[in-house]
Amino acid sequence: MTEDHDDDHGPFGRPLFDDPSARALSRVGVVDVGSNSVRMVVFDGAARSPAYFYNEKLMCGLGKGLAETGRLNPEGRRRALVALKRFSLLAKGMGIDTLTVVATAAAREASDGPAFQAEVLAQTGLKIWVVDGDEEARLSAQGVLLGWPEAKGIVCDIGGNSMELAKIGGGVVGQRVSTPLGPFRLQQVADSPKKRAAHIDRILKDCQARLQSEGERIYLVGGSWRVIARLDMERRGYPLTVLHEYRMQPKDLLETLNWIAASDLNQLRSKTGTSVERMELVPLACEVLRELIKMLKPSEIDVSAYGIREGLLFEQMPEKLRARDPLIEAARMAEKTSSRIPGFGKKLYEFLLPLFVGATEERIRLIKAACLLHDTTWRAHPDYRAEACFDNATRANLGGLDHPGRVFLGLALLHRYKNSRSGSRMESLFKLLTEDELQDAEVLGKAMRFGAMFSVGDPRRAGRLVWQPATRLLELQLTEEGRGLFGEVAEARFMSLAQALKAQTRFGVVSDAAV
Repeated sequence: MTEDHDDDHGPFGRPLFDDPSARALSRVGVVDVGSNSVRMVVFDGAARSPAYFYNEKLMCGLGKGLAETGRLNPEGRRRALVALKRFSLLAKGMGIDTLTVVATAAAREASDGPAFQAEVLAQTGLKIWVVDGDEEARLSAQGVLLGWPEAKGIVCDIGGNSMELAKIGGGVVGQRVSTPLGPFRLQQVADSPKKRAAHIDRILKDCQARLQSEGERIYLVGGSWRVIARLDMERRGYPLTVLHEYRMQPKDLLETLNWIAASDLNQLRSKTGTSVERMELVPLACEVLRELIKMLKPSEIDVSAYGIREGLLFEQMPEKLRARDPLIEAARMAEKTSSRIPGFGKKLYEFLLPLFVGATEERIRLIKAACLLHDTTWRAHPDYRAEACFDNATRANLGGLDHPGRVFLGLALLHRYKNSRSGSRMESLFKLLTEDELQDAEVLGKAMRFGAMFSVGDPRRAGRLVWQPATRLLELQLTEEGRGLFGEVAEARFMSLAQALKAQTRFGVVSDAAV
């Protein structure tokens, strides 16, 4: 569906989240027309940490052969048009007023790019916004910031015909540069890997001079990078195959690049479920990544599943919304839509907080998230509720959460419903945590399990917890109402919490006015 766009607001035409009701109800559709793929994403739910209501991709190869012919690939153009027709109809069916369509390197560089845009508009009613390399780099970097607010370093977004680099830090995007280092483009450079390496090296030297970066973290955006990261997981036997915030050390990644070069690509493709079209670009992407590591000497290489599409969403957020924690916002949304008693999570957190005095800021935010999520899988079968909690936390599309954080959160929620984790099918994931972290997650889970016994209202009306870590003494002070609620099951759960803390217990009485 078409709509005139206000140039002051960019391709969306208007700020989407000025109104809280709009933030809660708006369903936003974005299409990214890239050199290799055409993807439609529909965001829904909490604006700061949106859910992917719909996500569909077609590997069109629009930019294949562009460097040689100067024109869009004819078959790729046909397939992209078919995909865009479908996406337009899907958007109408979902009630999306404006489907934002953004095109990158292939459309902006091809001589028949304007004709393709006109054809799409005539046949689908969709207006394609073609962004230049600088803008593409900026939007991709903003996508990283959507899911990773504290990100600092270099964002590297690889497409089929170009690769964009952008410096980020302090929540803003700085210097950026666009390069012709996409795999399609490199296919036309030289047949010799040595000559291509020299070509890549020459371009990256200029990038480094402009970005003034060395020893910083690199954030990888783009399908070819994600395949390489997935192959790194395969080589390492890594237990959690969530790509977002997957972190690699330069030395280990270089070993993976060597392993890929020495392996049969068809075998790797079958192991990881990678498409033929994507896998054929991986060797050239590996060459670029090898030189990138050599040139920038990064401290760490991290994968971001968020890119230009999420950057378009971030673009429209007011500063007060950008400043919110994406993990907490997602947890709040989950509680609001899926828990039996929305709002209880905050009360539970405040009741349990005395157990975690002195905890780090990062640990506190995980505790907050766990309390908000503690009752969101109550509809699952009781026999599988604990595992459902764990799966939801570890595999959900959540920003602001690294892999150890995912497992910590999942394990805490598992213990919310189950005392023991022994024999769990998720046991392979536990190795991402230290013994102390495993213990802390168990304590949090059992604390929530106990606190949920007072979920009829505010648990603080039932009493309060007093924890003395120096003497390993856990005291439960109950009000008159609390004594009425403190039955056999509640007592058993309290003793289980004490056991996890390796604590002695004591019971006391407190007046209603004192809590």
